[in-house]
Amino acid sequence: MPKFRHFLLLVLFVLLILPLIVFADAQDKEGSKDPPLFNRMPGYYIYRYDDIQFDSYQFPVGPGKTQAVEGHHYYYIYYPKDGIKQPSPLQIARNYINAIKAIGGQLVYNFHDPDEDDVMKVVKNGMETWAYLRASANGSYELNIIEKQGMNQEVVANADSLAMSIKDSGKAAIYGIYFDTGKADIKPESEPSLKEIAKLIQADPKLKLYVVGHTDNVGAFDYNIKLSKDRADAVVKALVGKYGITASRLQPFGAGPVAPVVSNQTEEGRAKNRRVELVKQ
Repeated sequence: MPKFRHFLLLVLFVLLILPLIVFADAQDKEGSKDPPLFNRMPGYYIYRYDDIQFDSYQFPVGPGKTQAVEGHHYYYIYYPKDGIKQPSPLQIARNYINAIKAIGGQLVYNFHDPDEDDVMKVVKNGMETWAYLRASANGSYELNIIEKQGMNQEVVANADSLAMSIKDSGKAAIYGIYFDTGKADIKPESEPSLKEIAKLIQADPKLKLYVVGHTDNVGAFDYNIKLSKDRADAVVKALVGKYGITASRLQPFGAGPVAPVVSNQTEEGRAKNRRVELVKQ
């Protein structure tokens, strides 16, 4: 009789605890959230979630061809909850393709491997977003999403290295001054670079500089010339107004796209060409 009682207690324990375990397994991973552009298929939960501030991912764009896209990388694995009627891989894919087309996006590439694989792209609110969906026959699917953007340069050249570059070549390139696309307002994360430029000028009372703005070749020539001049003006105003540099020691100039340091054929190249240079007068 005691053995039978223990058996009944064990069965009762399993009946009570097992649903809780299944329920716990079917919850979103702690700290996860759906991507900015999409919700999820009904009845699914986030099994895995990675949020990488800056990364590169190779998106398939044709047979044997890939395109590297850099920016904010989200990675998801979605699993179906128990008891739902699982959609087919094609049904999952069509839902996402229709969703991205509804906001002006496009299907870049589709293939079967044997899963349903779809690469999509959309430009919305100035942000270019790429998504790679892989839907499996077991009901699960995964998403790799890149919000395309350039990396913020967090390590900046100090005043000594800038002085050495000017001594050796007559100029120094600055990659830590940031502007929004098409604008000349200096972003707050530019402050470390501005401080080092100010130290450079303060350390040598005789130093006078041209502050030269450069752009890539995207957009109209006249527009880029004006934009680069406006950005150079903004840097000079910040150095004079915030760091007390004498205005007569700085002269802004806009070179636009006419002096690239590398080819503009790739995003990496265009990012290197978007810069501010200090040129000794």
